[in-house]
Amino acid sequence: MAGMVRLDLVSHGITGALRAGRFPDDEPLVGSWTAEPVARPPAVLLCGPERRAVQTARLLGVRAEVEPALRDLDAGEWRGLDMGALPPEQLHAWLTDPAFDGHGGESVVAVAARVGEWMRDVAAAAEPVLAVTHPAIVRAAVVHALGAPPSAFWRVDVPPGSRTRLHFRGRWTLRLPA
Repeated sequence: MAGMVRLDLVSHGITGALRAGRFPDDEPLVGSWTAEPVARPPAVLLCGPERRAVQTARLLGVRAEVEPALRDLDAGEWRGLDMGALPPEQLHAWLTDPAFDGHGGESVVAVAARVGEWMRDVAAAAEPVLAVTHPAIVRAAVVHALGAPPSAFWRVDVPPGSRTRLHFRGRWTLRLPA
């Protein structure tokens, strides 16, 4: 297909924060998680700057360039905290108000805007991209591709190590696995 851009997003592997229900910090992968190596990687290979994204890229067998736009959602003062340790009204606001940034980090709206800008750059470059990143970034990309409101962000479930494929041909589309 002439003029189509493929964007493959890979969510990083399992971490201690994912297992424990904590807000992530810059932490490594844990356990014996393995990834299927990428057989035919595209020319553009990117990853988020955090250790867990860099390690996942290595497990995929790709030498990815760090892309700051793929950094995880900034949890601010909540980094490393167990979600159950938060006051219930703050956790509720975090999960229901996409503009909430009372934790001193990024709001869902801010992450969605950052990822949307990056996706515009990917579309303009017109080259296939494989990006190893975080569940929050994959969620934001799917919401952007579908033109969904930021309130849909938490309704996208992104498992560790999963791959999400998007195509751009005048507009973004989500390709579901066959």
